Amino acid sequence: MISAVITAVFAVGYLLATVWLCRGVKLNARALCLGGVICALTLVLATIRIPLPTGSNITCGSWIPLMLLALLYDYRLSMVTGWVCGILAMILIPGWQAVHWAQIFVQQLVCFSCLGYAGVFGADKRWKAVCGMTLAVFLRCCGHVLSGVIFYSQNAWDGWGAWGYSLAYNLSSRLPEGILSILIVSLLPLAFMRRSMMKEGGAA
Repeated sequence: MISAVITAVFAVGYLLATVWLCRGVKLNARALCLGGVICALTLVLATIRIPLPTGSNITCGSWIPLMLLALLYDYRLSMVTGWVCGILAMILIPGWQAVHWAQIFVQQLVCFSCLGYAGVFGADKRWKAVCGMTLAVFLRCCGHVLSGVIFYSQNAWDGWGAWGYSLAYNLSSRLPEGILSILIVSLLPLAFMRRSMMKEGGAA
């Protein structure tokens, strides 16, 4: 019961905060094209997986496109694109199918759109980008862990319990993938890439 309440509060709070942050997002032709390309790239990378002994897996950099969209263009567009990715993932990616309708709100609408939080603090300073990406990784880990506790507790290993199983299963893959994503994006020339993108947008 307590787990269900915690999960419900997290999901509702997250979705309300994200909808509020997305107010005023401009879905013009350029934004729709960027969102479509990023969504396709994210889903393709999410299908390339490295299996782990725990039964979980690490994808081939599927977190990075949405993070870059948030940091280089508009974090609100990244969040909206993440929602689209979450819905399409249930159809296109094996293993992402929801086992219960409520999982859509706890996991599918959270675990992709939260990567847009990478840009909430801005990208003009590298430390701001790192703080934003850290928040995004934290939110994604929370979404996966809570979803595991509520919807996959029947898969728990003997003696682990729902929380122990979900933490071990998800953090063994999501945390390393999140850290690697932060490191890779942090090594990129974000300021130069952002100026180039804005310049191209102005020229267009």
